[in-house]
Amino acid sequence: MIAVMRIVMAGSSGFLGSHLTTALRERGDEVVRLVRRPATAPDEVRWDPAFGRLDPATLSTVDAVVNLAGAGVGDHRWTARYKQTLIASRVDTTATLATAMAALPRAERPRAFLGQSGVNYYGDTGDTKVDERDPAGEGFLADLCQAWEGATRPAEDAGVRVVRMRTGLPLAREGFLKPLLRVFRLGIGGRLGNGRQYHPWMSMVDWQAALLFLLDRDDISGPVNVVGPEPVTNAEFTRALARVLHRPALFPVPKFALRVVIGEFSTDALASVRVMPAVLTASGFTYRYTDVTSALRAGLAR
Repeated sequence: MIAVMRIVMAGSSGFLGSHLTTALRERGDEVVRLVRRPATAPDEVRWDPAFGRLDPATLSTVDAVVNLAGAGVGDHRWTARYKQTLIASRVDTTATLATAMAALPRAERPRAFLGQSGVNYYGDTGDTKVDERDPAGEGFLADLCQAWEGATRPAEDAGVRVVRMRTGLPLAREGFLKPLLRVFRLGIGGRLGNGRQYHPWMSMVDWQAALLFLLDRDDISGPVNVVGPEPVTNAEFTRALARVLHRPALFPVPKFALRVVIGEFSTDALASVRVMPAVLTASGFTYRYTDVTSALRAGLAR
């Protein structure tokens, strides 16, 4: 039986962080939440990652640190200023945490650091399957993921077990699905571009289970693709969502129209990322939802 853990979390108020906080507390773990405003609750500690400010004592003798912080990739058009926000919200938070861990005496350092990253690390892979052994791709998000992961280095050099979680698209009413649900329920949903690009989805239940699995497994470190067992094309995903919602999917969004609406981000939105969870599979992780239709049903029922 796994002992109760004490975990410090950055990004606990976000879509993924709130789900993980609930899952951890339900199994009896203690979660200390890092906040950028004055702390107002006993489980909160203030920090300022923009200036690298975090008292290392906050991380002393905790079992693990989890970083899920980061501004939304699709929340705004990618102006030069917002690109800097995307970078700083990921790299600065990670570097602040990793540096604070390294500053502690060895006996007081957390045993594990789970740092968020993304499947965009691999760039556009087309029809080719890739896993954790494959190199980084090209493009803004691929470069961002490399910098994001690189910021964990001080913790790794200090002997902390570092897991770099390259997460796909967890399926729940919030997050990635939220804008899609609006248009599909109006009956105007459809595939993006030609629909042949692959999407690495994962059920929210399995995403939470995978995070707990990675926290508990002291023998897993390095990059881990936190995705479902088999990515699907955008056309397949679109048809599955339409079936679950009992709506048509008749209105494809042309590439040029997507470019007009969301700008440079359209290049990554139309990228094909056929990512496989080799490390999770080899480590014995068991998926509850192995197909995208059942994962969508479960996510929308929550």
